[in-house]
Amino acid sequence: MSPAAAAAVFTPRSLAALADVCDLAPLPVLDDLTSVRAKAVLADVELLVTGWGCPRLDADVLAAAPRLRAVVHAAGSVRGHITDACWERGVEVSSAAAANALPVAEYTLAMILLHGKHVLERARDFRRTRERADWLLTPHEVGNYRRTVGILSASLIGRRVIELLRSFDHEVLLHDPCVTGAEAAELGVEWVGLPELFGCSDLLSIHTPLLPATHGLVGRELLDAMRPGAVLINTSRGAVVDQDALTDVVRAGRIRAVLDVTDPEVLPADHPLWDCPNALITPHLAGSQGNEWERLADTAVGEVARWAEGDGFAHSVRRERLAFLA
Repeated sequence: MSPAAAAAVFTPRSLAALADVCDLAPLPVLDDLTSVRAKAVLADVELLVTGWGCPRLDADVLAAAPRLRAVVHAAGSVRGHITDACWERGVEVSSAAAANALPVAEYTLAMILLHGKHVLERARDFRRTRERADWLLTPHEVGNYRRTVGILSASLIGRRVIELLRSFDHEVLLHDPCVTGAEAAELGVEWVGLPELFGCSDLLSIHTPLLPATHGLVGRELLDAMRPGAVLINTSRGAVVDQDALTDVVRAGRIRAVLDVTDPEVLPADHPLWDCPNALITPHLAGSQGNEWERLADTAVGEVARWAEGDGFAHSVRRERLAFLA
């Protein structure tokens, strides 16, 4: 991984915990797997702990690591560094994607509840007027009782959001082409088609990975079908949504938007969404940050310990599922 990722994720405490369950190769962390030092280290390595900034583990790297049998990724997606050569050798792969899903789900829940109560708009008005409006005149579309929440994709994050919503009085709808109606019922939600999801939800949260099949999935027709005043929350990838269509519908004031991701990742300084009072744009902060990185390290340490004991990974990544993962 990159030195910056290593410094952020692996504190002295987590490095000591890792050293307790394996023979840890000497630091500093490797971020170039082709150097003379890297090849000397790789010659004896049985398991790699990887993170953000890890180079691709291609055939040349594997040739320098003849004993390598497992990779534990202390982050989410493994698509950037796990190659066909890894699968062909039979390298076992684990990811901390489940751990990284937790703060994203928490962010999503917070935004659902805040926007259900219209907190941001009402706080802005309060700051402007310095007067409290008559609370008995609050419109009935404000509040978190019996709101309809739509979840696009029963991913790790989507499923965690569904779990968190069970404590609240929401009706939850789900669209995921890989989930049956019976499976949705087991999750405690109702499976609906994509148009119905957008047409019936008061708040709709996107959790689908960015794949060729999902690029631009949320287009103008779906956005136009949303209820007036509905909220679109996107914590997945900006390109899942048609950015131009989203901009038009938000600027028109038809819907509200919470965007932790956009397309491009940082909108141009003069992009009209920056000035829309009904759009909240955050800098891709929903995923693990700050002390939440410790959860990623703890997950990685736990996976190394399980593997060393011969128990297998709790969070293994299977090759046949890679096409459906972020």
